[in-house]
Amino acid sequence: MLWALDIRPIFHSMNFQRFLALRVAKSGKQSFTRLIIVIATAAVALSLTVMLVTTSMMSGFKKEITGKVFGFWGHIHITDAKVNRSLFETQPIDKDQPFLKELEHTASVSYDGPMEILGVTIPNTDVEKSTLGGFSHVQSFAILPGIIQTKKQIEGILLKGVGEDFNWDFLKKNLKEGEIFQPGEKTEERPILISRQTADRLEIGVGDRFIIHFIIDGEAVPRRFTISGIYKTGLEEYDKQFALVDIADIQQILGWTENQVAGFEVEVDYREDLNVLADYLYFNILPNTLYAETIREKFPAIFEWLALQDLNEVVILVLMLIVAIINMITALLILILERTNMIGILKSLGETNWGIRKVFLYYAGYIMAMGLFWGNLIGLGICFLQKTFGFIKLSEADYYLNVAPIHFDWGTILLLNLGTMFITLLFLIIPTYLVTRISPVKAIRFK
Repeated sequence: MLWALDIRPIFHSMNFQRFLALRVAKSGKQSFTRLIIVIATAAVALSLTVMLVTTSMMSGFKKEITGKVFGFWGHIHITDAKVNRSLFETQPIDKDQPFLKELEHTASVSYDGPMEILGVTIPNTDVEKSTLGGFSHVQSFAILPGIIQTKKQIEGILLKGVGEDFNWDFLKKNLKEGEIFQPGEKTEERPILISRQTADRLEIGVGDRFIIHFIIDGEAVPRRFTISGIYKTGLEEYDKQFALVDIADIQQILGWTENQVAGFEVEVDYREDLNVLADYLYFNILPNTLYAETIREKFPAIFEWLALQDLNEVVILVLMLIVAIINMITALLILILERTNMIGILKSLGETNWGIRKVFLYYAGYIMAMGLFWGNLIGLGICFLQKTFGFIKLSEADYYLNVAPIHFDWGTILLLNLGTMFITLLFLIIPTYLVTRISPVKAIRFK
C-alpha cells in the first residue's frame, strides 16, 4: 500500500531540509511567522549596522589622529644615546651621518614574525616575513624652550627648528593664515610659525613681532621673531606648546655649528612596519652613540588613549553580537513551537531529529542572510554619507577632530559579517535541541 512505503530516502536524495526551510519561510506572508522573521531580521540588521559604524569610525579615529601625530613628528626619532627621553634636554650630533645613505636604499626588511590569517595572529607560529616598505624620508630637527613676551602677554613655548630637508606636506594642509617660511633663506626677520591656539591667547597675528627669551648657561638671551604663518592641527597638546622656526636660529642661539642638530626624524612607507623598522634601525644600522625610538614610545599618551578606544570598540561589538544572538534564539524558539505540528508529521514520516533541526538552522540562516544584507546596506550607507557630508560633528578640543572620521577596512568588514553569521548560527544549535523533546503523537494532535 502507498501508506506503507518507506519515504525516508526522499529526505536524503536531495537537500530536503533546505527546500522545506525556504518554503516555510516564504509561506504565510500575513502569518505570525512572518512577523517573527521581520523582527529577527531587523534585530540582526540593527546589530550589524552598529558594529559597522562603530568599527569604521574607530578605524577612522586611529588613522586620522595617528596621521596627525606622525605628520608633526615623523615616525622614528634618532638622538644622542646619552640624552634622556625628554624634549627639553638636547645633545648635538653631527648632521652628516654615514647611515643616512643606507636608509635611502632600504626598500624592505626581512624578519621573523607570527603567522597571520585574515588579520588574526596565530600564536606559537614563526615564519619569515618582509616589511611592506622601508624608510621614505629623513629630516633633521632641534628643540629649544623659551618664553614669549608680547606687549600684553608672557607665555612659555617650545621651538622646533627645521631645516631645508623638512617635509612641509602636513603643515601645509593645516595652515590657516599666512605662509610657511623657507629654512636657510637669509632674511632680516626671523620667521616663526605659531599655532592658532597660541595666536589667540597672545592676541597676535601674521606679521606681528614679539620677543622670545632663552636661558643659555644661566643667562637670558632675547631674540625677536616675526610671525609668517598660523597653523592648526587640532592636537591641543602640540598646538598650545610648539612653534616652528629655522633650525639655523636655534643653532645660533645655542652656539652650535651649522652641522650640529639635536636629532633626525625618520618617516617610513607604511605604519604597519614601524616597530620592525625601528628595531632594525637601532640594532643593525645606527652606531652605539645614537639611539632610535618610535613616536609611540616617545609620546605614549595619545596612543594609550587610542588603545582605550580599541577596548570600547570590542565592548560594543560583543554587546551587539549578544543582542543578535538573543534575538535569534528567541525567534527560533517561537518558530519551533509554532511549527510543532509540522515537526510531528516529519517525525512520523521517518525524518531524524537532526534532519528536522537542520530545517530550522537553514531557516535561521535565511533570516541571518536577510539581516546581514540590510545591516550592510544601512551601516555602509550611513558610513558613506558621513564620509561624504560629515554630518556628525565633534568637539575638536576633546577628540582632536571636528568631524567623526570614517575609514573602510574591508577585511574587518568581511570578518564582521562572517563572524556574526558563524557565531550566531553556532549558538542557535542549542535551541534546536527542543525538537528532540517533541513527541510525534502529541505534536500531530497539537493545534
